[in-house]
Amino acid sequence: MRLKSERILLRKMEEKDIEYYNKWSNDFDVVENTYLNLDAMSIDDTKQFFHRISTSTNAKTFIIESITDSTPIGITSLISIDSYNRNAEFIIDIGDKSFWGKGIGREATTMILDYAFKELNLHRIYLRVFTFNERAINLYRTIGFIEEGVAREALFRFGKWHGIVSMSILQEEYLRKVLSKA
Repeated sequence: MRLKSERILLRKMEEKDIEYYNKWSNDFDVVENTYLNLDAMSIDDTKQFFHRISTSTNAKTFIIESITDSTPIGITSLISIDSYNRNAEFIIDIGDKSFWGKGIGREATTMILDYAFKELNLHRIYLRVFTFNERAINLYRTIGFIEEGVAREALFRFGKWHGIVSMSILQEEYLRKVLSKA
């Protein structure tokens, strides 16, 4: 499965991506806003992660690749896909910091939502985001995600406690917003 826009390609993660993912998952700047656990990840841990996601029946994981030079720049996933209730959790990390602030996260998120709602016919996509990650929260709001609640003081980072915001978007809400822009 490959999803393509003018700037990025979302493609299935391959073994050649293990080194990129390992580098990103050990870069504090990358993981501080998205990972619950900040422990270093060995190359063997990353290989195990790759094996788990490549054989998972309830997850769709994509490498975000730059169209201009085919360089992997991040990863995005739909995990915990519940086919019966038509729900999935959304995750994204832009690992290559030179692409931060350039709209790649927004672009990849809308591509995944298009895929989730139009191809997989899911009803609801949800995510969790740390309360201090205001850029991500604002991005998700502009796309149409609605805050559902906050797990208070669920994360200890930077010497203090932070909450984790739960947000979701429904298929009907997303498609209505897409059609209103057409």
